[in-house]
Amino acid sequence: MGAYQDFYRRSIDQRDAFWTEQAQLIDWHKPFGKVLDYSKPPFAKWFVGGETNLCHNALDRHLAARGDQKALIFISTETGQEQTWSFRELHTEVSRCAAMIRGQGVAKGDRVLIYMPMIPEAVFAMLACARLGAVHSVVFGGFAAHSLAARIDDARPKLMITADGGLRGGRAILYQPMFSEALRISKSPPGKVIVFNRGLDPDLKLKPGRDLDYETLRAQHMDEAVPVTWLEASEPSYILYTSGTTGQPKGVQRDTGGYAVALAASMKHIYDGRPGETMFTTSDIGWVVGHSYIVYGPLIHGMTTILYEGLPIRPDAGIWWKIVSEHKVTVMFSSPTAARVLKKQDPAYLKKYDLSGLRHLFLAGEPLDEPTHRWMSDAIGRPVIDHYWQTETGWPILSAVPGIEATPVKPGSPSFPVFGYDLRLLRESDASEAGPNEKCVVAVIPPLPPGCMTTVWGDDERFVRTYFTSFRDKLVYTTFDWGIRDADGYYFILGRTDDVINVAGHRLGTREIEEAVQAHPNVAEVAVVGVADPVKGQMPLAFAVVKDATRIATPKLRASHEQEVMNTVDKMLGAIGRPSRVHFVTLLPKTRSGKLLRRTIQALAEGRDPGDLTTIEDPGALEQIRAALAVKR
Repeated sequence: MGAYQDFYRRSIDQRDAFWTEQAQLIDWHKPFGKVLDYSKPPFAKWFVGGETNLCHNALDRHLAARGDQKALIFISTETGQEQTWSFRELHTEVSRCAAMIRGQGVAKGDRVLIYMPMIPEAVFAMLACARLGAVHSVVFGGFAAHSLAARIDDARPKLMITADGGLRGGRAILYQPMFSEALRISKSPPGKVIVFNRGLDPDLKLKPGRDLDYETLRAQHMDEAVPVTWLEASEPSYILYTSGTTGQPKGVQRDTGGYAVALAASMKHIYDGRPGETMFTTSDIGWVVGHSYIVYGPLIHGMTTILYEGLPIRPDAGIWWKIVSEHKVTVMFSSPTAARVLKKQDPAYLKKYDLSGLRHLFLAGEPLDEPTHRWMSDAIGRPVIDHYWQTETGWPILSAVPGIEATPVKPGSPSFPVFGYDLRLLRESDASEAGPNEKCVVAVIPPLPPGCMTTVWGDDERFVRTYFTSFRDKLVYTTFDWGIRDADGYYFILGRTDDVINVAGHRLGTREIEEAVQAHPNVAEVAVVGVADPVKGQMPLAFAVVKDATRIATPKLRASHEQEVMNTVDKMLGAIGRPSRVHFVTLLPKTRSGKLLRRTIQALAEGRDPGDLTTIEDPGALEQIRAALAVKR
């Protein structure tokens, strides 16, 4: 691992020289005078004095060399649409959208809230805001009114851009009832709302004086050119909200210059993408992965990006691989949840298409268990790279870096610290460093590298309090995740520090137990939660989705199968890790982005109110949990 190690060590030991080199991957309108200003820890300002713009780097700078190359491909299996924009065409469309937004009085530093489904107009709006120097706040399309209103009140946008609805699984999700109620209850609603009408809501009614029709407005600005607004590198590019332990979402604030450099460097060194190639990221623009690796990252790097509206199994489980084959995708990015969904489908779909051009499939968003990692790699016959990062960081923390060196992959491990991150595993007790295979907190010695959050929007004190006060007398950024490092230097993520189960004084991560349960060959997916126990403090409780339902068709078979799973856990972890029960269900409660709602499951198991369920994908999953809990042995 000489090349990787040298590259990484240089990023830590010769930080200024390293990032000066990476900064050459983007265009600067005005050169920066200082690489890093860290005079007020833990706040870091990168590329001080430099001026740049995300939209310019994503579009304008490519017009001369690759103006006619495909930039954006929109594929919707919900509507059967497929549309393509070249860099030149996308530049024109974004300029129109910027003129629309500017016409509503939006200027540099103003906030624009984007509440849209996975349609091209959402991408136009994001890039148009960046072009104007406006700060966009994308809220996942379909968030309920209360959640949307909380984000409106925090960001205080001048303008909102939305649509009449989204589509999922052939079902329309209408937005007007949600955004109308959110605007009604908001303390600081925007003065104007631009609505893109997809024709999904026959009852759509625009409010006079506030609501504007997207297409009508677009027609008024067809030939209008909008120049780029240059921003100092540390000025904000966007706000993206993530959940907080207090229930009040945190507005992750991202800068402009550092983010552009980090994305450009990651596209080259981590994702090993090349200008002119195609990247397919299966996330949603409402999440950080969509910001970084559907919209900005690939375009900054001169790649074609695919925007996909639909499910991984509709019209069949081969749809993603059909896209990869037909559009010559070289880099793909998806999630462990999606891999587990595909794991339950007919494997013939994975062999149907030519995937030889796919260089790497990257998975992130939650811990990737070893069985799923091995299965996915074997199924597609291409390298699968697990990597780990957060909304807060904006780009990977742990990953193999195939653009620098093709290091061996260990299934279940996101490999090594990424360049720029001074990563440590620290003991909770005294912030001392862990030894091999010792479970400790994954932490980063600041300053955080370029591209990471610069603060919590409007609340510097919360930024410091939340992320830098976990260790007494030591200023360290905590990820709130447990991890270990094996003797070969590979890292493994064991789940959230607040997902730990304390069984009679023994601390067990839910991830460890989930991996043990999933080691049973008939378990496709599992969620483990800690449930209050009067004797042992907590006991793990498992909910599993099986591959072959005939094996649990009767109460007797279910009991026998449950014992088999228990025996598997005993073999993997010992009796201390054995769940009190293994309940079998056909689906697990998840958010629309695919994250397991472990706290909701735990609340139901303990007879508590499950709380806000506005992000749940299928409410029927909760009913299955309730039904399983009601069945006595």
